[in-house]
Amino acid sequence: MSAWAVFLAEQQHETERLIHHDNLEVSAPADGTPAAGEQVLVLAGEPAQVVALGRVQDSGRPGRPLEVRYTRQFFDQPLPADGLPALDPVAAGPAAALLTPVADEVVAAVVSRLGPDPDRQNWLVSVHLPIEAASRAEAVRIFWSYVQELGPRELPAFVSPSHDELAMQAFVLGAEANQDPEEDDEEQ
Repeated sequence: MSAWAVFLAEQQHETERLIHHDNLEVSAPADGTPAAGEQVLVLAGEPAQVVALGRVQDSGRPGRPLEVRYTRQFFDQPLPADGLPALDPVAAGPAAALLTPVADEVVAAVVSRLGPDPDRQNWLVSVHLPIEAASRAEAVRIFWSYVQELGPRELPAFVSPSHDELAMQAFVLGAEANQDPEEDDEEQ
């Protein structure tokens, strides 16, 4: 087995960080095609950080980008890419990043630094929008239009552990965001 690395362009990294995806489309390198099951390090940022691990999927679609199935994502707590060979942040296009071969030992070193998978818990996540409409159905259609148009860049999502709704926190662009105008006034 071989191992690979892929560097995400800034916009693609932002999309992957904001919206959960199971797969990542990548371009095969000119000097070989990865085999299904081979490991992939996903890197992003400046300086480069490891943000996810994955495995090459057998896409079965000639002429199409390869797919990497994420096995672990840690976009919120990336690992420094210490000890990794210098990778040029080359993107083959807005939706397909270029795979670069790396030594199996490099992947093993990253995996050893990760530790066990974090425990998962239930979260309540909501978006609240006041919608003026003639009916409930129309209000729902308008809601989804706003969500699609504004998305995570402008709409705050509110999240709290399912057992502690009072611990609710707003998130915009995948990061905590203060939504209390009184606190903003106090800081000025």
